[in-house]
Amino acid sequence: MKKIQYSVSLLKNPVKGTTKAYGNLQLTGVVSIDELAGHMAEHNTVFSKGTIVGVLSDLGACMRELVLQGYKIQLADIGSFEPTISTKGQAKVEDFTAADITAMRVNFQLGSDFDNLLRDAQFERTSTRATQAKAKADEAAAQAAKLAALGDQGGEGDQQEP
Repeated sequence: MKKIQYSVSLLKNPVKGTTKAYGNLQLTGVVSIDELAGHMAEHNTVFSKGTIVGVLSDLGACMRELVLQGYKIQLADIGSFEPTISTKGQAKVEDFTAADITAMRVNFQLGSDFDNLLRDAQFERTSTRATQAKAKADEAAAQAAKLAALGDQGGEGDQQEP
């Protein structure tokens, strides 16, 4: 199993003025619905990748429809999706109307498929994304310098005639 990469950064507490090292998970990537369907199809299922993509696409549309009707959706041991609202307050109950609802969101609560993640995870320390980007840029600059140096060393015999 691939290990989860994390980096470590120093962060300063603005109130206390102290600095501590904290870990930050480094994402391996983003899995699209097509990639997820392909992965699922490889797990000895009778369904093709195309069928799985269709089901997952329809799942999203159907879940939205049900959430907009006020339903909480329980997806077995994956978890549940529960609609919530944010509102402005009113001085009296009778003064509150639907116009006072300012946002509607969906909260996701993990199901038992996600129990014991820490116990089951394997971690591997890596550098921060900023450090990785700098190293990549430094490597590209060094490569460009080598190519430029090789070009400067070339004689008249190295040039091509038009």
